[in-house]
Amino acid sequence: MELKRVVVTGLGAITPLGKDVQTTWENALAGKSGAGPITHFDASLFKTQFACEVKDFNPGELFDRKEARKYDRYSQLAVKAAADAMKDSKLDLEKENLDRIGVIFSAGIGGIKTFEDEVGEYFTNQEKGPRFNPFFIPKMIADIAAGHISMIYGLRGPNYATVSACASSTNAIVDAFNLIRLGKANAIVTGGAEAPITPSAVGGFNAMHAISTRNDSPQSASRPFSASRDGFVIGEGGIALILEELEHARARGATIYAEVAGGGMSADAYHLTASHPDGLGAKLVMRNALEDAEMNPDEIDYINVHGTSTPVGDISEARAIIDVFGEQSYKLNISSTKSMTGHLLGGAGALEAMFIALAIRDQVVPPTINFTEGDQDPDVDYRLNFTFNKAQKREIRAALSNTFGFGGHNASVILKQYSK
Repeated sequence: MELKRVVVTGLGAITPLGKDVQTTWENALAGKSGAGPITHFDASLFKTQFACEVKDFNPGELFDRKEARKYDRYSQLAVKAAADAMKDSKLDLEKENLDRIGVIFSAGIGGIKTFEDEVGEYFTNQEKGPRFNPFFIPKMIADIAAGHISMIYGLRGPNYATVSACASSTNAIVDAFNLIRLGKANAIVTGGAEAPITPSAVGGFNAMHAISTRNDSPQSASRPFSASRDGFVIGEGGIALILEELEHARARGATIYAEVAGGGMSADAYHLTASHPDGLGAKLVMRNALEDAEMNPDEIDYINVHGTSTPVGDISEARAIIDVFGEQSYKLNISSTKSMTGHLLGGAGALEAMFIALAIRDQVVPPTINFTEGDQDPDVDYRLNFTFNKAQKREIRAALSNTFGFGGHNASVILKQYSK
């Protein structure tokens, strides 16, 4: 069968860099950091006392007080992003067949704050017997944001969540892409959200030495490809993309950001939390994405890397790029926007897919911040253009985004300039 073409027609976001897409993008291009002291809880006794939080988010802008209590923060952020993406897409739902519009929306963890609150209340007040909020389970589960979005808009197409740790929302995008090009849906709201800035999440990542402890300088803590990197900075947010079948989009005169060219998936099959040191899964997933897109390495101009600022992961991903792209590696731009946004875990892939869509639209590469010349890692090949510290204008015909998750889950997506 002939596969249908798929395009991006709407974007929505609430991130540590801004409460909307445009503010987030402008701050990313300006090289601003979203990191600061944790305000969601008292982190004074934790090894890490900072994070990339969403600022000044008021759920009351979306829900009345009673309704808001049914949503964990991660779902609130998801609904905000989806609402903005739907508005941006200009889809007129009164004219659409809602049986053919779906929602594939992810979280790596889901409602961890709800879980903490409910279980904490139980153990604090055991003498009163088991008293749990009737919304405990539906607030906590990782698929509920997809459910909320479908119910708000009456979307009856494919509806589920992908859960693959930090690869979750890239997997969601790839699944949405595949269903649309197979003719199973006209459009899909896809993306991811996470709200993991909680005691158990920060404490858990501290225990495994995964996050930075640079408490004296939060804004410079995420420093991918620098010798002094000491882990990622945890972040939160919600990001949504509207993926749409091309002819459906053209028929209604939709604005097209970029075309989805292909996606890849793979597994490291190596370690619970660490990337394969030789980047085997990373190499495989990029090759799979290129094959799916029917593209050669020299057709990619920009890679938004997973680039979390961890000692092993950054090196293995850089080596994998060189192995896959060869001499083209030194001609393309690479950047880790996590240096500014922090790591949104299950929302990371959607945020970085949004960034490559905007990079293609505006023909500019956002930077990797916090690098200094005296902080070079001897195991990193600095002939690669990591777009350090300043955005760079260049021709971007196509861009690739990598995401790698605990458990060895890898997913990549390629977007390209739309042409008739």
